[in-house]
Amino acid sequence: VEIFINSGGGSVFAASEIYTALKSYTGMTVAKIVGLAASAASVAAVGCKKVMITPPGMVMIHNASTEAWGDYHVMEQATDMLKNTNETIANAYRIKTGKTNEELLAMMDGETWMSSQKAKELGFVDEIMFENDAQLVASAGLSQLLPPEVINTMRNKLQNERALKAAQAQLNYLKLKGAIINE
Repeated sequence: VEIFINSGGGSVFAASEIYTALKSYTGMTVAKIVGLAASAASVAAVGCKKVMITPPGMVMIHNASTEAWGDYHVMEQATDMLKNTNETIANAYRIKTGKTNEELLAMMDGETWMSSQKAKELGFVDEIMFENDAQLVASAGLSQLLPPEVINTMRNKLQNERALKAAQAQLNYLKLKGAIINE
């Protein structure tokens, strides 16, 4: 299963459901972050066995938020609920990244925005898409693109073709000069 993510997030409970479905799937799951995986979308992404990101993509994590209306008892309950929600989100990130809950909660407190490189460095993604393609294009020589035996075979073939063309040109020259009457 491949999922493509470009989302600013949404309900943490919907993200939890998506995360659980992806983690429960016995086959291979791949998340491709093609733009932004922010907030709840980052929770869904880390539910996949493999998480990839496009080079200009970003991941953002932050504390849970809600709206509450009522007296101070309601506000205290909302505060407790949000703290617990942060812990549950950090659990998903911890399983993916191997970071401690304390590290992750501090990152969430700071509303952390990560470039593709930073997200990979911190363990939120496994691979930056097209990274290997860029290395092949940037390669200085063919030796990293083709096996040596292929390069040697082509080199020998080109040398033989050049030698044959040179011999053919010499033969044509001699024919024109009349030095060779019969082949």
